[in-house]
Amino acid sequence: MNNKLISYKRYKARAKRKLAIRSKVFGTPERPRLAVFRSLKNISAQIIDDTTGTTLVSYSTITKDLKIDRSKKKTEQSFEIGQKLGEIALKKGIKKVRFDRAGYLFHGRVKALADGARKAGLEF
Repeated sequence: MNNKLISYKRYKARAKRKLAIRSKVFGTPERPRLAVFRSLKNISAQIIDDTTGTTLVSYSTITKDLKIDRSKKKTEQSFEIGQKLGEIALKKGIKKVRFDRAGYLFHGRVKALADGARKAGLEF
């Protein structure tokens, strides 16, 4: 098979999963949505209130004030991102969130980010 065709099928499958998840997960002021984006090199997460369409908290591996050791594995970096995001969210008074994995499978870096956020004190 052609590589472009394979990547297109993967893209379509993830887009389909993302739509299914987003039809069920909606962020409210009491319980905002924790959205995850994963690229090949970086991972980012944001806590979003969908009623007003505003981002309340965001954190990423490319954030300027971030001091993460790049020699660590990407899953370890994701765990740290989840912890930092959770700490910032708790300072802003956010304790409960809805987790939006955006069509990614819940393992690896996405699971590490969720575990880090839970360890910081966020409830899913």
